[in-house]
Amino acid sequence: MSEFFKNSEIELSKAEKIVSETLKNCDDGELYLEDTKSETIVLDDNKIKSSDYSTDLGYGFRAVTGDIIAYSHSNEISEKSLLNSSQNLKSSLKNKRGTYNYEIKNTNQKFYSNIDPVEEKSLKSKIDILREINNYARSKDSSVKQVTANFIGEKKNVEILRAGGQLLNDERPLVRFNVSIMVEKFGKKETGVYGVGGRQSYDVYLNDNNWKKVCDEAFRIATTNLDSKPSPAGEMKVVLGPGWPAILIHEAVGHGLEGDFNRKKTSVFHDLVGQKVASESVTIIDDGTLDNRRGSLNIDDEGTPTEKTVLIENGILKNFMQDRLNARLMNTKSTGNGRRESYKHIIMPRMRNTIMLNGNNTQDEMIKSVNKGIFAVSFGGGQVDITSGKFVFNCTEAYEINNGKIGSPLKGATLIGDGPSSLKEILMVGNDMMLDPGIGTCGKAGQGVPVGVGQPSLLIDKMTVGGTQI
Repeated sequence: MSEFFKNSEIELSKAEKIVSETLKNCDDGELYLEDTKSETIVLDDNKIKSSDYSTDLGYGFRAVTGDIIAYSHSNEISEKSLLNSSQNLKSSLKNKRGTYNYEIKNTNQKFYSNIDPVEEKSLKSKIDILREINNYARSKDSSVKQVTANFIGEKKNVEILRAGGQLLNDERPLVRFNVSIMVEKFGKKETGVYGVGGRQSYDVYLNDNNWKKVCDEAFRIATTNLDSKPSPAGEMKVVLGPGWPAILIHEAVGHGLEGDFNRKKTSVFHDLVGQKVASESVTIIDDGTLDNRRGSLNIDDEGTPTEKTVLIENGILKNFMQDRLNARLMNTKSTGNGRRESYKHIIMPRMRNTIMLNGNNTQDEMIKSVNKGIFAVSFGGGQVDITSGKFVFNCTEAYEINNGKIGSPLKGATLIGDGPSSLKEILMVGNDMMLDPGIGTCGKAGQGVPVGVGQPSLLIDKMTVGGTQI
């Protein structure tokens, strides 16, 4: 039974009729309904700076024929609104004809529970914890000058109504907890930021004083950078740490493996399926089936069940990430990667949890093999050209490597290269794969969706390092 039509101005049976009649001459399409509640609570400068709560309810109505997409959305779920949208869609596709594909397999697999993180704890209890976090962080050392902490919670209920009356649904919780600590010594200021999150309860991260680990890590990063020296520049060996550094794989490789870029032949990978694109030790997957992870989905935003998609296996390019439209036009199947930011946005193939799997080497072996290079532990902002895979990433935590040993922390290090070349320069893949802490948001064409990344430690033979050392 649909939750959306219980209290709306239109019955489910009437909505089914409008959807089926609108899409009868189309290749694909759906009525996507979404009900979202969200909150953001921010503590800054010893006080609660803001506490925002919002709700949003609406639908997106999509009709697809060939590669033409007609789309209409509204925050009013009523017969009048749906009929207006229907007329707009039919007008946009008036000269098009297609054969509607009804089939969507329903597996009923669930990778997260239907909890409501926004409502599970009172506002007062969340504020009390933020104040406790503030006091703890400031008590760590007299060098702590600024503490910012926030909670971000969301519960999104989704229903997808397809022609013929098929109804699919998903209830998606999402939380994120972040701490930023600024320290100052001898006139030098540095900031450390750390956060955790996923599709589960706040209490997973807060019970038993688990929040202290987040504070401790933010403080460690800040104080480590106080002792940093300017980064060297030039071509050198680079060791990437496990976990969050996989954001480089996500940006420089993952986007290039999304179906739309390859159908349009704007990705460097578009004609390389079946060919070697990386070292034999490299296997990369995009997995939406990991329990409680930020990028996981029970179904995607078209209703397709999520899956684990092998993208690169032992260096060979195997698959692209697909939504239904690009899969149909490329004569393949959807991999459950059809995603949208909200009912106001169209669907595109997007990543979920993009992960490089374990190899056989240890991080210690990698470090010992490097005469001169850098060890990159964490990244901040960066820029990527999806067509070429060229990237520039800023390191927020990095160290020099001299004669096989980790040396001083570095300031101002950037990694410069391109994804396809970097894949082939991987010499060692570690056995220490980690997932990121659950904070990733991916941007594409103006839309943001929650994602995850993961990788083991990697040794890259040659990469250009930009630095500030004179």
